[in-house]
Amino acid sequence: MKTSTIILSTSALLSFIGSYFLDLTLDNADQFLSIACVVLLDGVFGIMAGIKREGFKTYKALSVLRTVVIWWVLLGVILTVEKSFAGTAWLSETVVVPFLLFQIISALKNASMAGFIKIDLLNKILDKIDKHKGLRN
Repeated sequence: MKTSTIILSTSALLSFIGSYFLDLTLDNADQFLSIACVVLLDGVFGIMAGIKREGFKTYKALSVLRTVVIWWVLLGVILTVEKSFAGTAWLSETVVVPFLLFQIISALKNASMAGFIKIDLLNKILDKIDKHKGLRN
């Protein structure tokens, strides 16, 4: 009797948590997908650049998946806070958007190092991003 009550209580709690995060993920699938796309894009170009320079490194390739999972967990926590407290709808944009911008810049640099983007084009792109720093020589 006592064991079945513990099992039922635990399964009900885990079901509640699982369904909550499933609903949260489905409501914000575009944000989770954008994180995955940007990190995987950067990771693929980084792996290609790494193969070109030093050969394939498994631990570096696995770090791409670790980064996706960490940012998904962080986004899940941020979205939970946004959903729980009124007036915090700005939180995910404030935390996640700068990360995505840095990852996109990193993907551009990795694509250049892998040979997909010429260094002159990369410098033009980076100059347009950082106009306040002036042009590169």
